[in-house]
Amino acid sequence: MVERNPSLGILAHAVMIFGVLIVAFPLYLAFVASSHTAQEIVQAPMPLLPGGHLWETYKSALFGRTAGAGSTAPVARMMWVSLVTALVITFGKIAISLLSAFAVVYFRFPFKSLCFWAIFITLMLPVEVRIGPTYQVVSDLGMLNSYAGLTIPLIASATATFLFRQFFLTVPDELIEAARMDGAGPMRFFWDVLLPLSKTSIAALFVIQFIYGWNQYLWPLLATTTEDMYPVVIGIKRMIAGGDGQNEWNIVMATALLAMLPPALVVILMQKWFVKGLVDTEK
Repeated sequence: MVERNPSLGILAHAVMIFGVLIVAFPLYLAFVASSHTAQEIVQAPMPLLPGGHLWETYKSALFGRTAGAGSTAPVARMMWVSLVTALVITFGKIAISLLSAFAVVYFRFPFKSLCFWAIFITLMLPVEVRIGPTYQVVSDLGMLNSYAGLTIPLIASATATFLFRQFFLTVPDELIEAARMDGAGPMRFFWDVLLPLSKTSIAALFVIQFIYGWNQYLWPLLATTTEDMYPVVIGIKRMIAGGDGQNEWNIVMATALLAMLPPALVVILMQKWFVKGLVDTEK
């Protein structure tokens, strides 16, 4: 039996609290900045206590404003674009990866291994290598400044396909034989057996892919040119137009905090499933 050392417990808690403070302090500064006016923020020293303009700042950020050095588009619209984009990318990646892994594992067809390795080898290609041809195709199809243009080029995932393939290979053959004896076809076996067994892996991938889709920057930077299709990450960049005196940093900080809320809520609400999907070995 391992004896607990009180001094080690105190040290562990001290290190943990110190780490939390390091992570939380920039968020606190962003919150404080969002509660002051733009003129108050650029003064030296910057205020370290919340001000009295919190409601006006968030109202201006969410619903837009009439003047400003950078983008004045409403953040509520940007967050809606980011939400739709993230959800379509997430569900699209999971659906396509499930079906492709199912086909690679359970169907026999010529060059099956070659097809899988052709999918897997795309992991070695960075996004920058294919972003030029992808942009040309999307532009030729007239999908710039559209949800289709923001999501379809990012909707496939070799990583998710590989993870689901590895999981399907661990499913006992007895389940397949039992499904055949019950008269279940391939899609019935997929829907009634594989999907319930894969729910923890799906939940873990949902969290990862949602954050991936929400935080997209490079591709939306190329695929959007109008403010009504800006995701919130691009919106933050468009708000920063020049020097400190020209930018409304209170609006920028409020937008940054608002942009952080949906991914944080997804992680908090799905934390149990996320951890279970990563560490559970008895699937």
